[in-house]
This record gives sequence, C-alpha cells and structure tokens, in this order.
Amino acid sequence: MTVNSAVNGAAGDALGGHPPGGTAARQARELLERERRTHIAELGLLEGESAPDEAVMARRGTLQSNLEEIDAALARLDDGTYGRCEDCRKPVPEGRLEIIPYARRCVVCQQRRR
Repeated sequence: MTVNSAVNGAAGDALGGHPPGGTAARQARELLERERRTHIAELGLLEGESAPDEAVMARRGTLQSNLEEIDAALARLDDGTYGRCEDCRKPVPEGRLEIIPYARRCVVCQQRRR
C-alpha cells in the first residue's frame, strides 16, 4: 500500500483525511517513524566526524530540518490533516508523499512559495 492510498483511501472522509487512530494513520505513522529513525541514525554517524567539513555540516542541518518536518507530519497524523495540502487543502499526490512522506504541500502550492 502506498502512503497516499493509506492516507486518502477508502477510510478517508470526503476531504481525503482519515481518522487519527485508523489503519491508514497507523501505516503512515510507521513510514514516518521509519524515516525518522533513519535520519537519527545518519545524524549519529555525522556526529562521529572528527573534523566536520562544510558538506557534513550542511548535511547535518538538512537532517535536523527534516526531523522537524517529520515531527510536524506526525502531529498532522494526530490531528487528521496528514496528506492534505496546507495551502489548497487538496490531497498531496501519491508520488510526492512516496518521495517526501513529510511533505506539507502539493507540488503546485510548494512551487508558488519559491
């Protein structure tokens, strides 16, 4: 099952949300928590660098930022808004959530913010 089908599938309401305690939410949570563990593990590896260069420091910043986004996505799961664009309120496309499971916006709305 894909993230989007889990989030916006038959268990969803008319707007594409889902009950926070439902199967879809559990599956999305598992994916996000797995992503979170991976980021934490990679951060741990970077912490072991004796003399971090600019690339290591940039990667560390990206990982920390992504962890914040993952935590925000987990909070959206709790309130039933995960998988819904924060701007236009339409479902975030399946492919986007497969690549970036913590995405807040659909591609169109994200591009408007740049």
